[in-house]
Amino acid sequence: MICRDALGLVHGYIDCELDLIKNLEIEQHLDACPSCKVQYDHLRELGSDIRAHAMRHAAPPALRTRIVASLLRDYRSGLGIDSLGWGRMAIALCCFTLLGLAFGVALVPTGTEQRLSREVVAGHVRSLMADHLMDIASSDRHTVKPWIAGKLEFSPPVQDLAAQGYALAGGRLDYLAERSVMALVYRRRAHVINLFVWPDTAAADTPLRADSHRGYNLVHFSRAGMVFWAVSDLGADELMVFSSLL
Repeated sequence: MICRDALGLVHGYIDCELDLIKNLEIEQHLDACPSCKVQYDHLRELGSDIRAHAMRHAAPPALRTRIVASLLRDYRSGLGIDSLGWGRMAIALCCFTLLGLAFGVALVPTGTEQRLSREVVAGHVRSLMADHLMDIASSDRHTVKPWIAGKLEFSPPVQDLAAQGYALAGGRLDYLAERSVMALVYRRRAHVINLFVWPDTAAADTPLRADSHRGYNLVHFSRAGMVFWAVSDLGADELMVFSSLL
């Protein structure tokens, strides 16, 4: 890959919008080309500054409550279109969507979640292709956890779920969402599960959220100041069971 091609694709690489082959080609080019690496670093810093300092305005909860109440009221009155079944159906769908938002149910992934989904899947695939699945191979959490403590500034919970059919296999250091993270590796029959964990003291506890990307299933949640993302080619139901056991 030449510099012109790399710089033309670097925005897509940063946003995790490229396929795996292009990702690997750009990574190899950046490792070998200091000039393009400088441009890449500048773009990453710009993106971080925008996310950290850009103005954001959140609608107050009272507004959401008024919208939901208004839709429900209009739905009950039929808005004068009782003869149009599709009109009632459209209003009902709006009500269900807004009620879901009101009760904190994520019906559509946010932009941040979509970006993280792509990064998590890319990290999972790289670990399988590059033969770098584990830095430490052990099914003993009392071996894995002290190893982590010596490598990172945080200590994620490490659970062995072998009795439930999800055996701890080991772990490795990884880089995700512009930070160093821990990737705990579990096995379910012939399937590999990567569980990415990192601290976020500002994150509130969230329920399990399921997603999929490029044929891989994902489940993520936050608990006690830690963020968890599980990814695997395992069936969605079994991955949800694994995440609920955590």
